[in-house]
Amino acid sequence: MRRTRSSWPRGPIGSKETKTLADAPPQDIAPEPDDEAADHTGPQRRCLVTRERRARETMLRFVAGPDDSLVFDVVATLPGRGMWLSASRDVIEMAMKRGVFARVAGRRLMVPERLADRVQSVLENRIVELLGLARRAGAATGGFEKVKEWLGSGRCALLVEAADGSVSEQARLRQHHAVPVVHPLTAARLGAAFGRERMMHVAIGAGKLAGMIATEAERCAGIAGGAGGTGAPVASAARSGQREAGSG
Repeated sequence: MRRTRSSWPRGPIGSKETKTLADAPPQDIAPEPDDEAADHTGPQRRCLVTRERRARETMLRFVAGPDDSLVFDVVATLPGRGMWLSASRDVIEMAMKRGVFARVAGRRLMVPERLADRVQSVLENRIVELLGLARRAGAATGGFEKVKEWLGSGRCALLVEAADGSVSEQARLRQHHAVPVVHPLTAARLGAAFGRERMMHVAIGAGKLAGMIATEAERCAGIAGGAGGTGAPVASAARSGQREAGSG
């Protein structure tokens, strides 16, 4: 029987066309950007640097913009494949150093200078926005006496304190009330959400907004160099109005 020549072009021996992922060194295989998993707490994502899985809402999502610029997607809704990082300044800086964004995107990206600082600024603006929504919905109040009243009545599910406020005054206000506490903003930024020059203490009622504010505060703390963390326990307690463990 006469053999016929195939119409498919034959790649030269040793060319890239003949290589597979199995042939590539492990470090050259880009991790999956939107690697997804779920557990009882909800959807999770894997950090491109630490390779740890965390709850989706506690992480940072980046996408490649249409102009090949790197964009921080603060609410994780922009189109495109997400590139997820843990909410940590060290992780962001390591991702930039290793060229993680370009490797995952498959092309060079314009990464903003001082990316971690920009991310922190966006998160702070997001918290101010959420505080404003909570205030207009009647789910937030500010000022020492009003917050003290909400604490006493059990209405306060999340206490937002100024990062530059007096520690002794904060302790005097909180006393024996075991509610979740976050310190994401300065007094000036807190005041902006209430149309005032400064605000030292803000109480948030139980509900979805309280959980969102707690989550954003935890993300912001990680970028600012604080403990950060998963954010899940604080956010969950704020949503439900649950007191901290060991409260009386």
